[in-house]
Amino acid sequence: MNALQTAEQRLAGLGLTLPDPPVAVAAFQPYVRFGETVYVSGQIATRDGRLVAAGRLGDDVDIATGQDAARVCALNVLAQLRAAAGSLDAIARLVKIGVFVACTPGFTAQPQVADGASRLLIDVLGPAGAHARSAIGVAALPLGTPVEIEAIAELVPTGSRQS
Repeated sequence: MNALQTAEQRLAGLGLTLPDPPVAVAAFQPYVRFGETVYVSGQIATRDGRLVAAGRLGDDVDIATGQDAARVCALNVLAQLRAAAGSLDAIARLVKIGVFVACTPGFTAQPQVADGASRLLIDVLGPAGAHARSAIGVAALPLGTPVEIEAIAELVPTGSRQS
């Protein structure tokens, strides 16, 4: 990772493109901006409107598939952040992510699943991507997705942004 590159350059360098920000499918906003803080609602593992995986960890989804789903969720989080901020380079700091993992009662590798998202976010955002995190096992998630991720980010103050 080159710290001198912008987040947008790192994203491209990883061969990644962000999807259009997913629209809310119920009575909520995909993100809410309050001052320089952005709260991103839970993003599920969808690409082009379809789940990339379905099921529960410890049952019909393995850790590698869960990590891939977490990466897709992270890309959707970044798409929402770009929509809120105008550019990934306007993100001063990713403060915290909450990672929800649909899993069986005995499954305890939620942190390993969440690492799929954490590593991608740090790779794209650089030092600004280092974040606090919760990884929580749950019985089920919307539409059968194995992973859902929410985020809180702090933006560069509007007056300090370079044009």
